[in-house]
Amino acid sequence: MSDESLSQNQVESLLKAMETVDGPARDATDSDAAAAKPSEASAALPRGKTSHQKVSGLLPEGTRVTSYDFKRPERVGKDQMRAMHSLHETLARNYGASMSGLLRTMTEVKLLSVDQLTYSEFVFSLDNPSCFSVLKPSPLEGHWILDVAPTLSYAVIDRMLGGDPKPGEAIRRPLTEIETRLIRRIVDLFLTQLKVTWENIVELEFEVDRMESNPQLVQIVPPNEVIILVGFEVMLGKNRGMMNLCIPFNTIEGFNSQLSRNGWVGYGKGKPTEKSRERISTSIETAPVDVVVTLARSKIRTGDLLELSVGDVITTEKEVNSPLELSIQDVPKFNARAGAFKGKKAVRIESILESRRIPPDEEPE
Repeated sequence: MSDESLSQNQVESLLKAMETVDGPARDATDSDAAAAKPSEASAALPRGKTSHQKVSGLLPEGTRVTSYDFKRPERVGKDQMRAMHSLHETLARNYGASMSGLLRTMTEVKLLSVDQLTYSEFVFSLDNPSCFSVLKPSPLEGHWILDVAPTLSYAVIDRMLGGDPKPGEAIRRPLTEIETRLIRRIVDLFLTQLKVTWENIVELEFEVDRMESNPQLVQIVPPNEVIILVGFEVMLGKNRGMMNLCIPFNTIEGFNSQLSRNGWVGYGKGKPTEKSRERISTSIETAPVDVVVTLARSKIRTGDLLELSVGDVITTEKEVNSPLELSIQDVPKFNARAGAFKGKKAVRIESILESRRIPPDEEPE
């Protein structure tokens, strides 16, 4: 839409023209009278054009006119929507792996859509009754919502209680207190992954404020308020169900810069913090690696190898006093000397080698 705005006279003329186009049909006498004495707005605009073309006649050449619904304002930019999509794709993968471990069965979670709509449209699109969790994302103001469809919630409960859920008719009743406690386990698991997903944007602490069965009894924002709806499809065996995360836009509006395309791309290129350094160092310190010391390399024919016996000597081209090669994960890293330490065989590092991977033809025989 063009950045230029219409003047008051142009707006009034436009409204009159729209009334002429959309008004009730008149008889032939009125039509002849209107043709004989056209209105000022009709005289200013060519006949035989659609409403979009008439509006274009009031705007500069080359201006593109698009429809806009004031009941559904698009407050979230495309860059922010792309960032939200990337964020929750990672969440879907991680949550699927966590669900598989909890339920001891293969569970797949897919991100279906990320849309913006009004809160009333979201509420009236849900099943009733449903598993409706109101979340408090501290330190943000307001609440978020996580909805678990009945087809999914009862399949998960059946699996947790040792059953083998099969697709069937949906159960139309609210969850019991015991069933609510069981569903709370997968909700808490979702919140754990949601916190990890959002930590690069803002550090959030989630807690379940309350759980309801009738979505229409919960109003966290005005009906016309814009929300971001993140839809996930969960596949548990032959069962499929939806999980919907409702994020009111006014709760995250202050983080538009981090969610914008440039901010999102550049956000991960910041300087590392002490906390991130410590986390990476701890992970590296506990990672096991293979350390191999190569005494010498030599080639031998298969026939000679089969004829070897105890006491035979294999000659190599490496001198006895030459340093040994110490490799880490098949990458030569150091020159070393063989020896003993506290009665055990050991090597002492003497110098650093330039990193190079051992070619296959140089593997020790």
